[in-house]
Amino acid sequence: MNPNKLSSKLYTIIKSAIVAAILPILFIYIMVAKPDYKIMNGLAHIILPVANWTGDVITWPIRAIGKATENIKELSNLRTENEELRVRLDEALKNKRNCEIAILENQKLSHELDIIESQPRNSIIADIIYDNTAFHHSTFFINKGIKHGIKKGMVVISTDGMMVGTIIDVANTFSKIRTITDSNANIPVRIAGSEVYGFMQGNGSSAPTIGFFSDPEFQPSSGVKLVTSNISGVLPNGIPVGDMINETDVKVLPIKKISRVIVLQFDTQDEYK
Repeated sequence: MNPNKLSSKLYTIIKSAIVAAILPILFIYIMVAKPDYKIMNGLAHIILPVANWTGDVITWPIRAIGKATENIKELSNLRTENEELRVRLDEALKNKRNCEIAILENQKLSHELDIIESQPRNSIIADIIYDNTAFHHSTFFINKGIKHGIKKGMVVISTDGMMVGTIIDVANTFSKIRTITDSNANIPVRIAGSEVYGFMQGNGSSAPTIGFFSDPEFQPSSGVKLVTSNISGVLPNGIPVGDMINETDVKVLPIKKISRVIVLQFDTQDEYK
């Protein structure tokens, strides 16, 4: 850049600043020493805009700092408010979780109360403590035994009333149950609402098989419901067993889906309700 041009521009800026500074002084002098209102009015149109512009230029850093300070203060207030809101949100989420836990506990207690109130007479409620499913066998243990009145041969059902198995061994404080899917299980059943009888044979899978003998012409189909039969004298009549999947396989309640059972003390001549 040309030094002469730079010096010329700098000189012009300095001269303008000096004039801008002198004009207000001149205006004040005229007002005090020679109060000529025509001159004052004419100068006012020139001096006042220049004075305002000069004041804006001089005070700009101060106003900028004030604005920045105000913005910083507002930002600090927002951060404080956000922290307070975050704490309140955490408390609300904690209360929500506590409410959800309380609701689940209430539902569980209500369900258990319903089980107790609807519990068949002469029956015992027990919890499953261990299950053993391997190859073609399916058994499990419950936390009730001889001291609770349980005996071999008693029938075990789910809390929803579905057939689960029978007691095959009893100790003082626990019992062993063979499920209806065990390969050694062979229980008498009938088609619900009819006199068509048969035997359901466990095979170790979740779908035992069945063969009907009382009516060879009966054609089972998907969705047909099966209940227990007392024709052999070892089961009460009418306990739900499962639904037919096809002509031979039956869908039953998987042991993995239950944690509590009911042991029935029954008379084989009674109708289960």
